[in-house]
Amino acid sequence: MAESKFAGLLRAKIDSRQAQVGVIGLGYAGLPLAALFATAGFRVTGIDTDLDRVERVNRGESYIPDVASEQLTSLSESGSLRATADYAALAELDTISICVPTPLSKTREPDISYVVEAAGGVAENVRSGQLIVLESTTYPGTTEELILPKLQSSGLRVGEGFFLAFSPERIDPGNIDYSIGNTPKVVAGITPKCSELAQTLYGTVIERLVPVSTTRCAEMVKLLENTFRYTNLAMVNELAIMCGRLGVDVWEVIDAAETKPFGFMSFLPGPGLGGHCIPVDPLYLSWKLKTLNYTAQFIELAGQINADMPNQVVHKIVDALNEASKSVKDSRILILGVAYKKDVSDTRESPALDIMRALLAKGAILSYIDPFVPQLELDDQTFRSLGIDAGILEQSDCAVIVADHSRFDYDLIVSHSQVVVDTRNATRCVTGDKSNVVKL
Repeated sequence: MAESKFAGLLRAKIDSRQAQVGVIGLGYAGLPLAALFATAGFRVTGIDTDLDRVERVNRGESYIPDVASEQLTSLSESGSLRATADYAALAELDTISICVPTPLSKTREPDISYVVEAAGGVAENVRSGQLIVLESTTYPGTTEELILPKLQSSGLRVGEGFFLAFSPERIDPGNIDYSIGNTPKVVAGITPKCSELAQTLYGTVIERLVPVSTTRCAEMVKLLENTFRYTNLAMVNELAIMCGRLGVDVWEVIDAAETKPFGFMSFLPGPGLGGHCIPVDPLYLSWKLKTLNYTAQFIELAGQINADMPNQVVHKIVDALNEASKSVKDSRILILGVAYKKDVSDTRESPALDIMRALLAKGAILSYIDPFVPQLELDDQTFRSLGIDAGILEQSDCAVIVADHSRFDYDLIVSHSQVVVDTRNATRCVTGDKSNVVKL
C-alpha cells in the first residue's frame, strides 16, 4: 500500500509538472539538465558548493556554452530555476538528479568524493516519496553499493519509501546536432518501480528512453561507450606514429579507408585525449576490475598510447625546429587552442597542458591563442590568450595547432607562420603553399 501511495503521488506530480525538481552539480551536465527541466515547466532547484556558480545562475549568467544566458535570465526571472549551496533545500524536492564530477585522483584512481558528498547530503535530507537519480559516470556497482546503503540508513526502504535509479549523462559539449533532449537516455532503477518513476521523470524532457534491467548494466553502458572511443583512439593514434615512421600520410590513409561502406568506422588521431569523460571513464572500469583480481589489458595498453601522444607532439615540434636550425630552448612557440577539443572552453585533461609543460621544461617561451579560453592557469603561471594576427604569427618560431577551433583562420596561420605543427589536420582546408606545415 505504501509503495502504491508514494509512487502514485510522485507520478501525478511529475505528470502535472507540480514536482519540485532538484539537480546537484551545476556543471557541464547539471546546468543543461536543470535548464531543460525548468523550460519544460518544472520548478527547479540547482545545488552546487561553488558559490560563484550559484550566484551566476541566480543572476541569469551562463558559464556553460550549451546554455544561453538569455535562457537562464528568463528562467531565473520567472522563478522556474534557482540555485543554492544549501543541501537543506533537498528536503523540499520531489526528484533529485546527482550530476557531480567523478575525476581521477593524483594516483590515477577513481575519486568519488563528490558523489559521496552529494549522497551524504541527500541522505541527511531524504524524505518519503523522493526519487533520486545518479547521473555521474562511475564504476559498475556504485548506485547499489554506495548510494543505496546511505539512503536506506534513514530507515526508508527503496522502492517503497524512496526510489533510486541510475541514468548516465551523455553530454557532448559543443555538439550542435545532439543535446540532452534528443540524445537517447539509458535508465535503470534499483527496483522496477524505481525504474518506472525515473522513466516517467525523464520522459517529460527526453525524446527517447532506453530502459535496461539493472543499475549495474546502465553504469556499464556508459563505460562501454567511452571505452570504445578510448581504445579506438589509441589504435588510430598508434597508427599515426607508425605512419610517421613509414613516411605515409595517416590522414590520407584514413580518408581512403573511410570510403569502405561496411566494416570500418573512422577515428582521427590527435595530440592526446581530453575532457572529463574519455580519458577518465575507462580507468574507472579498469580500477574496478583490479579489485576483482582481473587486469583490463586492452584498456591499460590504450592508456599508455594515449598518454604518450603529447610527447609525440613535442617530438614533432623539436624535429620541426631542428629542421629550421633552431633549438626548443628560447624558441617562441605559439599554442593554437588550449581547450581539449574544437569549439569548447573546457580545458579539463586537455593535451595542450601536457604539451605546454613539456615545452616549458625544455626552456621554450610560450604563448597561446584560444578564443574560448581567455585565461589559463598552468601550475604556478598565468597565461592570457593573445589575439590572432599576422604579426603574432610571424614573431613566433613555431605555431602548434592543438585544438582546431572553427574561428581560426588557417590560411592566415599557414601563410604567416614560420613553422606549423598541425596535430588535427586542420590545415587540410588551406589551398596555398603548405611546405612549412608538419602534420602529426
